[in-house]
Amino acid sequence: MWMPDGWAVKREEDFTSTETVQGSRDTEGASLKLCAGFCPAPCTVSREPLCPKEKSRLTHPVLMFRSTPYGDLMIAIIDYQAGNLTSVQRALAFLGRDSLITHDPAQVLAAERIIFPGVGAAGKAMSDLRRLGMDQALLASYEAGKPILGICLGTQIILERSEENETPCIGLIKGEVRRFPGNLTEGEGRALKVPHMGWNGIEFKQDHFLFRGIDADREFYFVHSYYPSPRDPATVLGQTHYGFSFASVLFSRNLVAVQFHPEKSGRPGLKILSNFCSWGGKEDA
Repeated sequence: MWMPDGWAVKREEDFTSTETVQGSRDTEGASLKLCAGFCPAPCTVSREPLCPKEKSRLTHPVLMFRSTPYGDLMIAIIDYQAGNLTSVQRALAFLGRDSLITHDPAQVLAAERIIFPGVGAAGKAMSDLRRLGMDQALLASYEAGKPILGICLGTQIILERSEENETPCIGLIKGEVRRFPGNLTEGEGRALKVPHMGWNGIEFKQDHFLFRGIDADREFYFVHSYYPSPRDPATVLGQTHYGFSFASVLFSRNLVAVQFHPEKSGRPGLKILSNFCSWGGKEDA
């Protein structure tokens, strides 16, 4: 497993000081935990300060090697000032999964898997991602085959362009993001409100590991004014109807992205997150 040069590396049983040793690429067979700063005692993954002597958030990354099961490896939740991060982390904690909310590209690159959530405007989101270097960390992680889950705004800005703020986006999947029309209607001309807000179903076009164990009639929580419009129909895993059918679940290789909020969708949403935590990042895995 790759890690940035110069990061502190310790085996947990020997982790008794803040002495830094040079990072090594010879880490095969070791799993890792990542804490937010130098700490004189073994730590678990947390956004909060881990050293009792510190009052502010710690900033120096430390890798600690330990012999733990695959499921105990670190999940990075990308922080780019786009909301709903702690709700995702709480959902993972409920499932017994450690995670780290981070705006550090090096921590994202060192993570075993990535969740890319978000609410807000595409223009501001892309500006913050580029300023932090997170766009490049996402691109590198995608090319490396690391499992990635996009949520809501994180699903939209993996496409090439968004009509919102006329924003060039990351481009992991070809296509664009469009706004729901203002005259959206359903049935016999009943007007539909924008944003699309509330519970709605998904018509799955293909089977995927992330949605195994979820009944076809389950509904998920949506809140959005823009929707994904991928260029290649083969990247559409599921569709949702709101005046018309739009792509609500996208996938490409080691990336799955959902327009709804699994962390706010009850048991079916938790099942998706649980499946993601054990997904190997393969299309047919």
